[in-house]
Formats: sequence, structure tokens, C-alpha cells
Amino acid sequence: MKNIFKTPLLLLIAISLSQLTAHAQINKVKHVVVIFMENHSFDNLWGQFPGAEGLSQAKRENIIQLDANGQPYATLPPIPHSSAFPTNLPNNIFNIDQYVAADQSTPDVTHRFYQEQAQIDGGKMDKFALHNYTKGFAMGYYTTSQLPLYELATKYTLCDHFFHSVFGGSFLNHQWLVAAATPVFPNAPDKIIAKVDSSGTMIKDGTVTPDGYAVNTVNSVNLHPKGENTANLVPTQQGPNIGDRLSDKGVSWAWYSGGWNDAVAGKPDPSFTYHHQPFAYYARYAEGTAGRAKHLRDETEFMAAAKAGKLPAVSFVKPIGLENEHPGGSTVKGGETHAVELINAVLNGPNGKDAVIILTYDENGGFWDHVAPPVIDKWGPGSRIPALIISPFAKKGYVDHTTYETVSILAFIEKRWQLEPLNDRDKNADPLSHAFNF
Repeated sequence: MKNIFKTPLLLLIAISLSQLTAHAQINKVKHVVVIFMENHSFDNLWGQFPGAEGLSQAKRENIIQLDANGQPYATLPPIPHSSAFPTNLPNNIFNIDQYVAADQSTPDVTHRFYQEQAQIDGGKMDKFALHNYTKGFAMGYYTTSQLPLYELATKYTLCDHFFHSVFGGSFLNHQWLVAAATPVFPNAPDKIIAKVDSSGTMIKDGTVTPDGYAVNTVNSVNLHPKGENTANLVPTQQGPNIGDRLSDKGVSWAWYSGGWNDAVAGKPDPSFTYHHQPFAYYARYAEGTAGRAKHLRDETEFMAAAKAGKLPAVSFVKPIGLENEHPGGSTVKGGETHAVELINAVLNGPNGKDAVIILTYDENGGFWDHVAPPVIDKWGPGSRIPALIISPFAKKGYVDHTTYETVSILAFIEKRWQLEPLNDRDKNADPLSHAFNF
């Protein structure tokens, strides 16, 4: 009998010790900082990074773009509203820098819920130019070694299989960053409801799905520009979010947004974006609540807290439109230079010794990427995006090939502070398990 129970008992002891060690290691993390940039795919920015799955691994059938008849374009469809690009670019990827420098503004690219699914084309990645109002521009990429974030990437961990969690644009992916869920909009006006056929293919675009989910850009009844039609505003959301979980556990946190103070004072900067403020959509952070006053802050306060060593346990940082790298409003160089300033404020401050900084993008912005995203549910994930893990605990000079998604950030926060998951998506997401030296 002794031998029967000896091995299982030792195994249980070993597992328990391993778990205790893992918890002790991750508990060294005292501060998590999430910097949420805008609208670039992995291949668009990091496709030339040494050791990453990038442009050189792309197969021809994923590069060549097809027209509405399923035939290869003779040349990429011309890029409208810009005279900087040739009108006969080959049906291939191309370097943007040779036409428009990374410190200059470019056209925006289509990034919407139904259109991204059509762009991905069941994983073929061959209809980005077709379902795009800037056409062939979707196939452009930047010179990776010239990115302001490049040096940091060589020193820390770059994730090359990180996908944005839900199809579409900024509004919806911000919601998934904080709640891993799509907002509901029951009884939405008919004019903003999309129409789809029996297969789910879009017939008429819209803000709200036929079954009542808000998927494209829509502001909240709790935060919106003056004069906006209130019938088109999404109602207050009642579901759980990561802020609720942190507050209920007594863990300090804040969402820091560029231009927040001016916006709530009624004098918003022209580049302030209301739908980039996801917590404002929820009841505990509605206008006039104690939750809003405590947790929704201005980015200037983040910089001050970082330099003073007074960061909360969890910080989300959202740069203003001019500094978030969004095509059409910001620039790659300008946005990333600002991101480096945010990162250095943490690393060089008193909290840098025990912080994990996660810099990623809300979504791919409509830019092509050659890696087909995994299939989880009707929401996504969407295309591959960059993600950098910068921390004393991060692996150094490492490319992490593990499959992650936006809600992996939630999973990591939940693991660190032993929070209850919001739903199955964050519960099942990999909590950045291979990015650290724990």
C-alpha cells in the first residue's frame, strides 16, 4: 500500500510547490501598465523584425489580392486621396517609407466589423485591397528598423502571434480590452442596424448587428460630443468589466486618457476621441459617479504618477488622437515617440523595478497581415497586431511565438491579482505565459 500512494503524494506536493513558486514570482509584479495604441497590423510595422514571423515568411497566395470576382488584380487598385503613391503598384506588398515618410500623415484604412471578416476571407488574407476605401494602401509596410520602438523591442519581448480579440475597429476593441464583451443596444434605430444575409454576409453596413450588438463606432449616453443625436447613443452597459473586478478586490487602477480633463470640461481637443473611453460606457463610471471621478483620469496625471512612483496597481494609458499612431490623424513616428516617453517615464521612475508594461494596438486598422487569425467564436479574433512586453521580468531580446489575443491582458491581470474572469474568452485566453522569466 505504501508504494501505491507514494508517487501520487509526491506528485501532489511537487505540483503544490510549483504553484506556490509561480504565484510568488508573479506577485513580484506590483504595477501593470497597458499602453493602447492605434491601427496597425504586425506585418505593417514589425514584419522585418529579426526572428519574428514576418514578411519573408508570407506565402504568395496570402499576398496576392483578389478582386470582387475572385481574380488577382493586375496591379493594386489605386490609392485615392493621395498623389504620393504610384497608380500602378504591383499586386504585392510595398514599402510605405519610399513614398511617405513615417513622420508624415497617410490616408486612413477601412477597419470595421463586417469588412474585416471579408478582408480576412476565411484565413486566405487576400481581400484587404478589395474591402477598403484606401484600396491598395492596405498592403503597405514600414521599415521596421527605423521605428522609434525598435530599440526597446530588441531589449525585451516582442509577441508575433498576438491578435486583436474582436473583428472591427477601435470602439469595439476598446470594449473588449476592458470587458471581453460586445455592448448591447436593444431597440436601436432601424437606420443604424446592419442587414445581413442567411450566411451572415453584410448586405447593408450599420452600427448595430441585427441581433442588437453595437459593433461599429458609437458613442455612449454617458460621454459624447455636444449636439449628438441621443437616439444613436448606446445605452449604459450593465455587464462586468476589469475595473469592477479590480475595485471589488481593493486593487487600485485608473484609465488615463490624453485630453480627458479638457473633454469633460466641455472644451475637447479636436483629436480627442470619445469612443476611446470604454469605461465611460458602464454604469459605475457614468457621468457624476464616484467611480468616474476616481478612475477616469488625464494622461498628464499618469506621467506625474510614473515619475513620482505613485502609479496605481493597474494603469491603462490612451494617448490622444494626435499621439496614438492612428493613420490619418497621427503619424507612426509621432505616436511611437510619445509611446517611448510613456514607457521611459515608468522604467526610469521608482515603480519601474516591479512594473510590467504591455504596449499593443487596438486593432490592425485595416492593414494587411499574412497570418490567419485563430477562430474562436463569432466575434473573432481579428488580425495580428504588434505587442511589446517591457519589464524587468520580461525575457530579454526575445520573440514570443505564443498565440495571444487582446483579452490575454485581462487574463494576466486576473492571474496576478486572482480575480474572477469576466467570461469564457478571458478565462480561456493565455495569460502571456511565455513572455516572462517567472
